[in-house]
Parts: sequence; C-alpha cells; structure tokens
Amino acid sequence: MLSEESAAVLRATLPAVAGALDEITTRFYGSMFRDRPELLDGLFNRGNQASGAQRRALAGSIAGFAQALLADPDTRPDALLSRIAHKHVAVGITDDQYTIVHKYLFGAIAEVLGDAVTPEVAAAWDEVYWLMAGALIAQEARLYHDAGVEPGDIWRPWTVVERHEETDDVVSFLLRPADGEPAPPARAGQYVSVKVLMPDGVHQLRQYSLSSDPGDDLRRITVKRVAGADGAPDGEVSGLLHERTGTGDELMLSVPAGDVALDEADTPLVLVSAGIGCTPMLGMLARLAATGSTRRVLVLHADGSPAEHALRVETREIVNALLDAEAVFWYERPGPEERDARSGLMDLAGIDVPADATVYLCGPLPFMRAARGGLLDAGVPARSIHYEVFGPDLWLPEAA
Repeated sequence: MLSEESAAVLRATLPAVAGALDEITTRFYGSMFRDRPELLDGLFNRGNQASGAQRRALAGSIAGFAQALLADPDTRPDALLSRIAHKHVAVGITDDQYTIVHKYLFGAIAEVLGDAVTPEVAAAWDEVYWLMAGALIAQEARLYHDAGVEPGDIWRPWTVVERHEETDDVVSFLLRPADGEPAPPARAGQYVSVKVLMPDGVHQLRQYSLSSDPGDDLRRITVKRVAGADGAPDGEVSGLLHERTGTGDELMLSVPAGDVALDEADTPLVLVSAGIGCTPMLGMLARLAATGSTRRVLVLHADGSPAEHALRVETREIVNALLDAEAVFWYERPGPEERDARSGLMDLAGIDVPADATVYLCGPLPFMRAARGGLLDAGVPARSIHYEVFGPDLWLPEAA
C-alpha cells in the first residue's frame, strides 16, 4: 500500500508529526469551522469539539494509521478503519468531504511544522492521507449500499411511541418509523444517530445504542443526561431529549451503524458493562431472548447503586428467561434491591470467565481498561474482546 520512498520519510517524520498532532488538529478544526461553519450544523457535535474529544480522536486515528502502515506497509489496519467508517456513516459523511478535510488538515500541518514540511514530506503524508481516505470511502460505500441508502442520505423521521423514566438521569424512548415504512435492518449492539434542532437554530447529533431487540419495527434508545465535567459543557442533545421530548414527538434517526454487534456463533458470551454502557448489552440480551438462544451467557455490570442502574429489572428478567445465563452486579453503594450484588468496583477475581468466550465491553474508558486487563488475565484472547465507546473513540489506537 505505502511506497518505499514514502515509508522512509514517514518513519523519519512520524515522531515530530505525532508530537504536534494535538496542535495540528486544533488549528485544523479552527480554520475549517471558520471557513465552513455549516459543518457544525448537523455533522460535528459541538460538545465533542469543546471538550477536545473529537480533536484527540482524529489525532489518534492518524497516528495509529501511520504506525500501522510502518509496521506492515502491505496490510490495512482494518479494525481501526471499520470503526471510523461506521462512525462516518452514522453522521452521513460523503466522499467529497474528504477533499475539504485534506485542504484544512494539510494547511494546519504546514502552519505548525513550517519549513520542516519539505515537498518530500508533504508528498509522503499526502500518500498516507489518501490511502486512509480511499480505504474509508470504499468501506463507507459498502455500508451505505448494505443500508439501502444513497451516501449521506441517512435520516428518517421516527415517532416517539412511549417515554419511560429509567432512573433520575436516564430516560428511554420507544420509536416507530413516522413514514409507515419498515424499519431499516439493524444488528443487536449497533447504534443510531439522533439529530435535533437546538434553540439557536443549529442541528446537533449524538449516537445512542439500540437498547431493545432490533428485530422488528419498534426501536428503543436509552439516553443518559450528560453533565459537563472538566470544563466541558453539558450534553446539548441529551438535555433537549430529557427536557422537551415526549410521546407523539418526532425524532430524526440515522440508519443503524456500528462495528460492535452480536455475532451468531455458539461460543460462550460475556457482556461486560458499567453505567449507561449497559444499553448495547440490553439490545444483545433482548435479541438472544427473541431468538430462543441456548448460548452460555454471563452478564457482568458495575454501577453506583441499584437505583442508578438503568434497565436493571429488565436485565434480570431477560437473564432469568434465557436457558443458560447468569448476571453478576457490582455497586459502589449497595442497596436492598440487589441483595446478591457485590460491593465496590468490578473485580473479576473468582468469576469463571470461559477462555473461549466472545466478550463485548462497554462503559467509561478507565473501566474498560481495567476490565480488559482482567479479561486478558483470565485467559481471554485480545482478539475475542470487542468494545464500544460512546462518542469519539479515544481508545482505538491502543486497543485495536
């Protein structure tokens, strides 16, 4: 894939470029949104921009792709590319937008690195960019085709059939296509984007896992109100959904996307989550129940308390209905609702995790790092551990 000449330049310049990527991506987004403010309307999430999450995710993906090319110039890092392609389809990215990104990204590289960007350096990194862009464009074209839509034409109106308060800061919405047409195909564990019009007239979007069986025309999303931390603003989309959305309202949903989805194997299944990370696991559990699965299923979940554990009762009901399933919960503040729960943070010591299990993992990054380490210590191969991150994937280069 990567020419020998470019590989030599890339190897020599990667440390300098990687070290400056945070500044490069900061300037890139600043200049692009200055000249193209329409991109902030229904394409880029302002909260992710304000927190720096999107900037760090872009920097990590560029560095991760370049490092993968140097490790094996003839092999694409497909796990990294698949994750990004699904995220792009969920927001409606089209191939012409890669040209826009190229213009502003390489302008930022030239600004930050100055005279170090010789024609040879520019040509090598240009090759890297278009190798990555070309691979993504091809994957995204296949995903759009499989979804039965034209590239970028991902939005449909859905009607809220039911609103249910799960906890003090979590609410579920049951939805049906407003146009009366069948729901698009989806796999358990996938997510959809929700696009809403904010009070200032700008559309914002956010991804939410499908938290029920995606096998019929009713779909459910479960939304946690995002409270700003470390200088980041409160979640705009989650706040609006909590405060202003009820039965009979319409929401714009994208086609389903996501590379982390329930497989159809017969290996043991381990679902590991914390907090609102339980939502894709509920979609998987519901699918298993709907299909009468006989797989061995182990559900492991950590939360603050039983009252804060969204969809707790439903999880127990589905686990009890499956033929060979077990659930273990951990709570920092145990309560009488779950007398058999364990106290404190999740600790896999003493948990019989089958070494041949397929594992799905979702929750805050520190939790997932700790859980993944425990799973590896239990003998589960890294290739068998699949994870989902809500928002820009800041863990991808590390865990891919």
